[in-house]
Amino acid sequence: MSEAIAYAGEPGAFAEDALLSYFGAAVQSLSVSSFGDVRAAVLDGRAIYGVLPIENLINGTVRETLDLLRDGALEIVGEAVVPVSLVLAALPGVTLEQVDRVYSHAQALAQAEEYLRSRPWALLTTYNTAGAGAMIRERGERDAAAVLSPRAAAIHGLTPLTGPIEGVQGNRTRFWIVQRAGGPARHAEAGPARTTLLVGLRNEPGTLLAALAVIAKADVNISKLESRPNRVGEWEYIFWLDLDGAASSPEILGVMQGLAAVTLERRILGSYPRGEAL
Repeated sequence: MSEAIAYAGEPGAFAEDALLSYFGAAVQSLSVSSFGDVRAAVLDGRAIYGVLPIENLINGTVRETLDLLRDGALEIVGEAVVPVSLVLAALPGVTLEQVDRVYSHAQALAQAEEYLRSRPWALLTTYNTAGAGAMIRERGERDAAAVLSPRAAAIHGLTPLTGPIEGVQGNRTRFWIVQRAGGPARHAEAGPARTTLLVGLRNEPGTLLAALAVIAKADVNISKLESRPNRVGEWEYIFWLDLDGAASSPEILGVMQGLAAVTLERRILGSYPRGEAL
């Protein structure tokens, strides 16, 4: 199996920032086109780990990532939290007055919406923030700009036309580090842990309350709760929970035991050190 770490996007993407912050600079990275391609690269052996976004402070959960981990083929072994700083950048010599369209990923456009709506630009989505910069450079578009990080702008030869334009100071994105399920365990790191669960419930009154009561009784904090269609029954859902604590702790072991009586399905998708914002 390759020792590469897969991420979606071009060099300079926020996923690459997460990769570098978690693994350091002396690693082999594998740039792929989509989140699904990250999953495929890990499962077919082109990469030993993958980096997938799970949550942005402004835009919330990246639900595609939840769906990619639904079948249990991947497990979460770590997380990285990276700051999101966005600028508007264009080819050298281009001015704001020359720009008539702006490219970026839909989430980045949303995060900078207040600024972008201050001018009559056409806002066009691309698959990745850094990829927007690469496209402008490759096409030589002198009437376009990209919303991307200052690092990505520099990598792709663009000049910032603005300072930071993200709508919320302190914006950041949380990324999961994933590997093939059952792969070698990473060295345990000190500090607070997080355990991510998938729980399936009967479509009956009170079933979610019963599951939450088990967790509350164990005095375990739920830091995130998300629902997704279970893709089996009509209008039936599974729930994703982030619990504070390690899977090996007595509290989480007690939760798993208690959930057995009130759920149709319960599965730990990963237990890992919580990432700290850079």
